[in-house]
Amino acid sequence: MIVAGGTGQRMRSSVPKQFLHLEGRPLLMHTIERFFTFDENIAIIVVLPEEHISLWHRLIEEHSFSLSHIVVPGGEERFHSVKAGLDAVTQKSLIAIHDGVRPLVSHDTIWRCYADAEEFGSAVPFIEPADSVRLLAGYDSRPFPRGEVRLIQTPQVFKSQLIKRAYDRVFDHTFTDDATVAEASGITIHLTHGNRENIKITTPEDLLVAHALLRMVK
Repeated sequence: MIVAGGTGQRMRSSVPKQFLHLEGRPLLMHTIERFFTFDENIAIIVVLPEEHISLWHRLIEEHSFSLSHIVVPGGEERFHSVKAGLDAVTQKSLIAIHDGVRPLVSHDTIWRCYADAEEFGSAVPFIEPADSVRLLAGYDSRPFPRGEVRLIQTPQVFKSQLIKRAYDRVFDHTFTDDATVAEASGITIHLTHGNRENIKITTPEDLLVAHALLRMVK
């Protein structure tokens, strides 16, 4: 499931960020392609704001994009969008939930997440911070060991029966990703290694970095 509900606000763009061009095509197409090239038999669900669906269909025609996927209208918050996507899953499976603006996830990361979720029930990719870390305490701050910090990425993969049950609840503003929703229902989160190139593109600077990274991996 690829969740693409973003706007262009932090990009300072009137175009939703998942539709901004990366190497001549919308970001979202690159993201879908990553999963298709990992496994061409994978079932892909794309969750979009209802008001963006017609634009997406126009872009599909404009770029002759033919990779098979279904489109589901999302909701007010990411939580509601994921829940809508989960409702479209009708068979027991492993479900990977991925940000639409992470087009540089590696096949190795996808493989690890699926393999670990099969074994442990969940798999959440991470990278270790390269910078020093400080914790805020009011107007003060204090250093914190970066070895005890992990930066979380997607895809976050779960056995379908576990994550569908976890999302059968009322939205809470403390839910920042699928792992926090899963934890609220008692699921133990298994961390696995991600890849540093798997950045979430939210600013113009991120887009420039993505252009450079994509050329490197081609």
